[in-house]
Amino acid sequence: MKKAIAFVFTLIVLVLMSEAQAQESPARVTILYDAFGKPSVLKRGWGYSALVEYGGKRVLFDTGGENNDFAYNVKTLGIDLSRLDFVVLSHRHVDHTSGLNHVLSLNPGVKIYTPGDPALFSSLSIGSALMTLIQRKVDAVPEDMRYFDGTLPAKMASGTPWPGAQFSAIRERTEVLPGFFSSPRNQMLPERGK
Repeated sequence: MKKAIAFVFTLIVLVLMSEAQAQESPARVTILYDAFGKPSVLKRGWGYSALVEYGGKRVLFDTGGENNDFAYNVKTLGIDLSRLDFVVLSHRHVDHTSGLNHVLSLNPGVKIYTPGDPALFSSLSIGSALMTLIQRKVDAVPEDMRYFDGTLPAKMASGTPWPGAQFSAIRERTEVLPGFFSSPRNQMLPERGK
């Protein structure tokens, strides 16, 4: 009986210790995609991506410049993108967003924080400068060579390569993790004084 009690007690202590160790997991950043670094089996390319692990949370910052190379690096490193808490995209340039399709194929409902205007990541509305260009008449240009024959269409927007993605635009300093904030430029900042 004493052995059984000792076994159960030991088991409880081990479980509690493993939970405490899991809660105190070290903060780390794993570079998933970059053009720099020591020679390795990882593929390099123009762009950037990093997995940030902090306080038990997993945040993907940007997704690199080439989808297949990003996917290869993720697989090679054994990173489970289905366990992300969220994604932060610094801006829409392809060298920071090309791997997003791979992320969404593994984690379609993941929240994605973006800078400023959500239209930059969903369907794009055409701006007034382009509308002015479309309507401008230049006599030397034949009618069939003018955008839309010089008449604005009822609706003008371009599509998104990420339909259904859960984008959330950051317009002001926002706490995205306890003690961590994202600014409109999507810089992850620790809370001051901590």
